[in-house]
Amino acid sequence: MKHKVDTEKPGRDNPVWTKDTFARARPATEVLPDLVGQRAAVAMLKPRGRPKAAQARTAISLRLPPETLERWKATGPGWQTRMVEILAKAV
Repeated sequence: MKHKVDTEKPGRDNPVWTKDTFARARPATEVLPDLVGQRAAVAMLKPRGRPKAAQARTAISLRLPPETLERWKATGPGWQTRMVEILAKAV
């Protein structure tokens, strides 16, 4: 049976970090540039997620009959956008 390391207990593999340890800490891109590389540093600077829309939409809750919703979904990907366009024309 292999020896299990208690990750909650300080030791050689899991030392206690002091203020001095934190002060001496450096980013992985600086310490291991060949392993981490520049791509990782650049990726950390990129904003994540979907870009912000010029006109933000508002989330709502809408109750529709199941058959109505199924018909919209059956039109394929983009059905929500098409629904918005038709609603916008109706207004």
